[in-house]
Amino acid sequence: MSSNKAKSTATIKRGGAKRPTVKTRARKTSAKPSVLSRMIARIPVKPATIERAMTAATVVMVGGAVLGVAMLAGVPTYIGTEFAQIAGRAGFQVKRVEVKGLDRMESLTVYAVALDQHSMAMPLVDLDKVRNQLLQYGWIADARVSRRLPDTLVVDVVERTPAAVWQNNQKLSLIDGEGVVLERVDAAAMPDLPLIIGQNANKQVADLTQLIDTVPALKPTLAGATWVGNRRWDLRFQSGETLALPEGEDIAAIALSKFARIDGMERLLGRGFVRFDMRDPSKFVVRVSRGQGRVDVPKTL
Repeated sequence: MSSNKAKSTATIKRGGAKRPTVKTRARKTSAKPSVLSRMIARIPVKPATIERAMTAATVVMVGGAVLGVAMLAGVPTYIGTEFAQIAGRAGFQVKRVEVKGLDRMESLTVYAVALDQHSMAMPLVDLDKVRNQLLQYGWIADARVSRRLPDTLVVDVVERTPAAVWQNNQKLSLIDGEGVVLERVDAAAMPDLPLIIGQNANKQVADLTQLIDTVPALKPTLAGATWVGNRRWDLRFQSGETLALPEGEDIAAIALSKFARIDGMERLLGRGFVRFDMRDPSKFVVRVSRGQGRVDVPKTL
C-alpha cells in the first residue's frame, strides 16, 4: 500500500512538451510607381523645378478661384490684389514684352506703354488700359494685348498705311486713307505721295480717293488736290495743270469722267495748258499759257 500511496502523491505535469517556435519572414512588397511618377521621371527637367511650377500653378488657380468668390461676395479689392501679388512672387510677373506688326512706328514707344504698370504681377496688368493708350498714337489702327504665362506680354499691332501728305497752316503731316494724322513731315524729305492742301482736307481724303478711282486712266497722273472753301476740289496733275471741279460728289464725278474722256481724245495734259475749269457743268473753260486768253471748248468733245 505504501507504494501505491507514493504513486498517488506524485506530481503530474500538464501540457506536455513545448512546441518549437517557427519564425515567419514578412513578405517584402515593392510599391509599383504610379503613371504620373513614371511620366515625370521621363521629363528632362529636375523634379524640384517641376514641383515649383506645379506649386505656382496651384497658387494661381486657387488664388483665382478665391478672388472670383471674393468679388462675388463683395470682399474688398485689396484682398484680390494680395492674391495677385502672391502669384507674382511665385514667378507670374512681367519680364518680357513681345511686339508684333510694327513697321514704321518706334518699338520703344510700345514697350514704354506696355511696361507702364502699377504692378508687374501678371494678373494685375490692365490689358484694356495698354490697348487704349496705344490707340492714341496715329500709326496704330488697332492693337491686341494678351498674356503669355508665365512672364510675357504680347502686343500685336495693326499699323495704318500712309496715303497722302496734308498741308495746312504751313505744316505738313502724313495721313492715311481715312485722314488720320500719322506724323509730321519734313519739307526736305517729302515722301512720294499726293499732296492734299486746305483746311479739313484730311477729312475729305476718303471721298477724294473714291472720286479718283472712277477714272483709273488719270489716277497715275495725279500730283495732289486742294480742298477749296470746304466745298469742292481743285485737282493738280504731274504735268502742271489744274482742274477745277464743281461742288457735289455726283456732279464732280460726272465732270471728272468727262475730262478723262476728252483727255483720251484730245490729249489735254502735257500740252502747255494751265487750267481747266469745269465748275459750270455747261462749259469747259481752258486757260492756256501763251496769253491767248480763255478758249471755250464744246462740251460734246
